Amino acid sequence: MTDQAELDRLTGALLTAARRAGAEQADAMAVRGQSVSVDVRGGALEHAERAEGTEIGLRVLIGGRQASVSASDLSDGTIRQMAERAVAMAQEAPVDDYAGLADPDQLATARDARALELADTAPDPSPDALAELALRAEASALAHAGITQVESANASFSRRDFWLAATNGFSGGYSRSSHGISAVAITGEGLGMERDYAGEARVWAADLPAPEWIGDLAASRTLARAGSRKPPTGAFPILYDRRVAGGLIAHLLSAINGTAISRGASWLLRAKDEPVLPAGLDLTEDPHLPRYPASRLFDAEGLPTARRAIVADGVLRGWLLDLASGRKLGLPSTASAARGMTSPPSPSPGNMALTQGSDSPDDLIAQMGRGLIVTSMLGASVNATTGDYSRGAAGFWVENGRIAYPVNECTIAGNLRDMLMTIRPANDAEDWRSLRVPSLLVQGMTVAGA
Repeated sequence: MTDQAELDRLTGALLTAARRAGAEQADAMAVRGQSVSVDVRGGALEHAERAEGTEIGLRVLIGGRQASVSASDLSDGTIRQMAERAVAMAQEAPVDDYAGLADPDQLATARDARALELADTAPDPSPDALAELALRAEASALAHAGITQVESANASFSRRDFWLAATNGFSGGYSRSSHGISAVAITGEGLGMERDYAGEARVWAADLPAPEWIGDLAASRTLARAGSRKPPTGAFPILYDRRVAGGLIAHLLSAINGTAISRGASWLLRAKDEPVLPAGLDLTEDPHLPRYPASRLFDAEGLPTARRAIVADGVLRGWLLDLASGRKLGLPSTASAARGMTSPPSPSPGNMALTQGSDSPDDLIAQMGRGLIVTSMLGASVNATTGDYSRGAAGFWVENGRIAYPVNECTIAGNLRDMLMTIRPANDAEDWRSLRVPSLLVQGMTVAGA
């Protein structure tokens, strides 16, 4: 029996047990996963980890009450006990008038995801093959003069088979794979030590860059940070490097999440059909891109996904909704539901892309004159209701349109609604990301440094 056929059998058994236990509605998930991760250091194996297993989850609904349970024991007895326990828990849960499965006529009819190429068809890499990739990345980084050590070099692989079934008639699933290589390099010693990293992940191994490229990039980024110091304090333009620019758009996506909107806890609560980005910029969701990590034909409630504009010409066109949040707002689901084994569905974004500009990052640096380039951030203070934003940052100081010196130990602050209305995108967005955002120039933020 194939893995997916076995997962289909398990979800069917869970639904049968739920009906016998008294559930009015139910949905079931089964996931079989395996992963291998290898770390090397100093030319030798540092750590290796392998995990493999199957989990099953069941959600039952009774009169607007719901409960979820999960297990890794796949026996018939455990499945029966799960159903009985879930029904008993649901009977004691508070009533949620908006909880419930999709109507049968809402369900996705296209369920064969093979065209999306979400799972690599090449043989799974062995631990030895992963160790070789990590060693090549480490050696490439160490070949750069000034790199004192490579803190870690890693190669990893995972594969996940998923199946979802529900009493409304839905049954479907797919497989996903992921390959990754990363390296962290260090230059200097003691208080003068600086570090940076490079890492890439792909659905298919054939799409990964060479490990030497990753090691070279980690080393060059690290060497550029040597001699970092604090920047001046004041109001300056900030260029978010493409490594971190996606975080700004992620804050926007969090603010339009249907759960936040339905609770009234969002700084974009009343922004629908209003400008949230400069005119000319679109933010588009496309869940059907082959070999992209967030692609999917249907969401976690079995609804069909489709390409849509989240922001069009700078104007916010809608929210990210699952069935429950949509019902609370009197709107249809946007097929954005995601879920874990022991939690009900909630909205989550898929593949997102922001309109690119025509200028290169160097062009924007020249135009900003004096300001800060941010390449890494730590910590976060974001007020979900007001959009007030403050984060620790590191990067490079710009004088007269050129990079003057590397900086660290500074804080940047502003208000997300104001910040997003000033952004200017570069032309350097990278492929293979679920959030494809280029470097972004933001005006008038506060920098707290020396």
